[in-house]
Amino acid sequence: MEFIHSLIGQANTLLWGYVLIGLLLGLGLLFTIKTGFVQIRYLGEMFRVVAEKPKKDQKGSISSLQAFFIGAATRIGTGNVAGVAMAIAIGGPGAVFWMWLVAILGGASAFVESTLAQIFKVKDKDGFKGGPGYYMEKQLGKRWLSTIFAVTIILSFGTTFNAVQSNTIATAFNNSFGMNEALMGALLTVLTAMIIFGGVKRIARFSAIIVPIMAVFYLALALYVTVINITEVPALIALIVKSAFGLEEVIGGGIGAAIMNGVKRGLFSNEAGMGSAPVAAATANVSHPVKQGFIQALGVFFDTLLVCSATAFIILLSEPYKQGLVGIELTQASLAEHFGPWATYFLAFAIFMFAFSSIIGSYYYGEANLEFIHKSKTALFIYRVIALGMIVFGSMASLQIVWDLADLAMALMALTNLIAIGLLGKFAYKALQNYMEQRKQGLDPVFYADDIEGLKGVESWPTRESKYEEAV
Repeated sequence: MEFIHSLIGQANTLLWGYVLIGLLLGLGLLFTIKTGFVQIRYLGEMFRVVAEKPKKDQKGSISSLQAFFIGAATRIGTGNVAGVAMAIAIGGPGAVFWMWLVAILGGASAFVESTLAQIFKVKDKDGFKGGPGYYMEKQLGKRWLSTIFAVTIILSFGTTFNAVQSNTIATAFNNSFGMNEALMGALLTVLTAMIIFGGVKRIARFSAIIVPIMAVFYLALALYVTVINITEVPALIALIVKSAFGLEEVIGGGIGAAIMNGVKRGLFSNEAGMGSAPVAAATANVSHPVKQGFIQALGVFFDTLLVCSATAFIILLSEPYKQGLVGIELTQASLAEHFGPWATYFLAFAIFMFAFSSIIGSYYYGEANLEFIHKSKTALFIYRVIALGMIVFGSMASLQIVWDLADLAMALMALTNLIAIGLLGKFAYKALQNYMEQRKQGLDPVFYADDIEGLKGVESWPTRESKYEEAV
């Protein structure tokens, strides 16, 4: 086991220390420039489209808002609470700066990948489905690449990510109530099994109810901590920035550790460029692909710049982060300092809601990609058993092995998707141009398959010619 863990660690060092940091930040910067800073310029438009209702012509489809919440359900989880704590403990306060940078640049990456997912989505019995596997196969003509991606997203979201979520829940409840980790794993498994057989509509309803409640309450606590410590905030922000570039000696690692841990935990949290959020984006029934690009970009900001920053401020405005604590234990200790012992109990329940909603959303991502590889009731049953088994495994495994497995699976998935969206980004740029031209004319933008030259396999969007023939 030690040998395997060592190999996983070496692979993570190679991928995260050299390859992915450059790709994530480099492509994020490229997309930001090519789209004219889409994630900043069109923030108002993002809020406008998020409230739109689904079109009425597709039975079973979900709205933009529901797709946003499915994406938020997987984004907002242990990455925002335990992940931020790990980044600070290992990389120091400077890791927070790199999380912010990943979010800002990642907004453009999220826009590109989710717009592409909408362009190349396909119809199914529940409405629509799609994601990186579809745009890799349809436009690039690389079935082998899309299959690799589908396998990596199943391994990450369907298995290792859910192990991280259950590990964090089990640890939190053990710290607060002395609850046995195996018992919590069994409980999580039963609850998950009750939901995952209900389909995407039930997942959407569950996420739409639980995610806003838990996020708003958690943000309210962070706002309170920030307000009562407002005089310390300027110095805290200065500490974060200085630590990010190694200009100040702090608890945690040096500049290299700050960058690596900030980028890793930022990606784990907001998923920008990873290829997972486009799976949710493709399910929405909208009049133009860019609408889902806007919504998923907004989701990145909501996740990292709000929720992750909330955790960072709670931790860094307290003393426990200097005492060697890691993960959810650090966040619990920090909350207890601000609010008293009851806060550790609150966070145990809060992390249950955060992480459990992530388990449900992550399961769906895995199922959608399993169907892409091979539609089989037997394969689906086996996947469900493995997914549930990983929840049990995560609740009892060590913290480090669970996170290392998740980092490796995430790295392989992100690498595959980043290569694809780097090659296909031009279609997202053209879609944005098409959308804004219509908005300038005062129209509610509508997309046609022949609006962009060179598109292949765009089967879910009508052509202008077909619409003309219908009218005649």
